[in-house]
Amino acid sequence: MKKIYIPILVSLLTLLFSCNSEDNTEQVSKFIEAKRAEVAPDKRVALWDLTFENDSLKGETDQTAALEELIEDLKSQQINFTDAVLRLPDAGLGEKTKALVTISVANIRSNPKHSAELATQALMGTPLNVLKEEDGWFLVQTPDGYLSWVDRAGIHLMTEAELEHWYREPKVVFTALTGYVWQSSDQTEMVSDLVAGDILTIQEETKDQINVSLPDGREGWISAKEAQDWDSWIASRNTTPEALISTAKQMMGTPYLWGGTSIKGVDCSGFTKTIYYLNGQIIPRDASQQINEGELVDADKNWDKLQVGDLLFFGVKGTAEKKERVVHVGMWIGNGEFIHSRGLVRISSFDPENPNYDEYELGRYLRTKRIVNVPSEHILSVSELLTNN
Repeated sequence: MKKIYIPILVSLLTLLFSCNSEDNTEQVSKFIEAKRAEVAPDKRVALWDLTFENDSLKGETDQTAALEELIEDLKSQQINFTDAVLRLPDAGLGEKTKALVTISVANIRSNPKHSAELATQALMGTPLNVLKEEDGWFLVQTPDGYLSWVDRAGIHLMTEAELEHWYREPKVVFTALTGYVWQSSDQTEMVSDLVAGDILTIQEETKDQINVSLPDGREGWISAKEAQDWDSWIASRNTTPEALISTAKQMMGTPYLWGGTSIKGVDCSGFTKTIYYLNGQIIPRDASQQINEGELVDADKNWDKLQVGDLLFFGVKGTAEKKERVVHVGMWIGNGEFIHSRGLVRISSFDPENPNYDEYELGRYLRTKRIVNVPSEHILSVSELLTNN
């Protein structure tokens, strides 16, 4: 008789264990999702990729404090589990968890390969947080919080102490739209190309040229009239109508580039981001992020309310069944006109009598937001770029 009941008992225990495991998985998944909604609602700027399988908490995150809170919550529910989560920055990086961009414009991609979508760009001298490495690619976070992958050749890995030392060195900002670092003052051999906003350190100055050092140690010469020392450049940055319009119009005709945020090519939000960066502010990367900043100015096509520098957003209005889709952004420049990147940087108008009348954008207009002089925790001063946070 005992032999008959043993298989039944084993089956019952297996079924009970399976039910408890399923209950735990469902419960833990709810805990994970609740914490994700709290600390990582936007996966572009916070990594919270966790799952619970076979009584094991797996995945990776850069939100380590939130992870410890989650673990304490699970323990309080008396849920037994194995902690197999990779905390970022990855310990395998050692102390090299910082980096500087070492080329004029670094292409930062959605996945660790050159064929992946271009997510954003970063200019020479931009400090990055480094989270992990995969086959010569590094997952990094830019000053605006964006998480994407950059090729090893585009950055110089550093410790916090090394980066802090670099912060203290005297610097110049390249101010011409494009230019070069030359091997010697006779300008016969190029070290690197440059774009507006690149940051280099000063080694020596003459009347007409500056001996500079790139973040990876390469040295060369640039024209003094094409650069400005960091302190005076920062002091001269402002978001006056004249400054914003001047910067925007200097980029007229720049080709559209998905993911681009430099004079070499810009997408719509990369263009508005670049305008503000060159005038002293770091704003969020994407149009769907930028629309969440500032104060609402207009949603009824009342152009009289708009001021130079206001951001106009376009897309598909939300319905009861579908969420609003923000797909485009431009900057108001006055007189019924806005400047934006669509195909190339261009000026469009909402005036039917204007030769630049843009019926297409008018038809998908959503609203206008003002970010000039409107405080936000997501908008930084460029002066904060060279501080070790």
